[in-house]
Amino acid sequence: MASKQGQQYRHLPAFILLILAEGENHGGYILNALKERLQNFSCDSAGVYRTLNQLETEGAVIANWDTSKPGPAKKIYKITDIGYEKLSYFKEDIESRVINLNYFLEQLKKMGR
Repeated sequence: MASKQGQQYRHLPAFILLILAEGENHGGYILNALKERLQNFSCDSAGVYRTLNQLETEGAVIANWDTSKPGPAKKIYKITDIGYEKLSYFKEDIESRVINLNYFLEQLKKMGR
């Protein structure tokens, strides 16, 4: 049986890109938004930052340091055109998975389970 944690990380890039599509922001905001919006979300900050670095390497996000406010500088992430393309791919992938998962649930329901 696959680990639940591994399954949760599978679409982490999709959810991060979705949040960044709303507007640029820093990693701490993204992590908190994921925790608030997703039921049973249990990814740690290291996982979010690793994924942000991966997305930056792929060109799906760009980052700049915000030093305009007092305190430590914050790395601000912004989605790119490549990121929007990846978001479209994730949309198609998730729609397909939802269809298959709904079929599974319907079949179980028909069996009285």
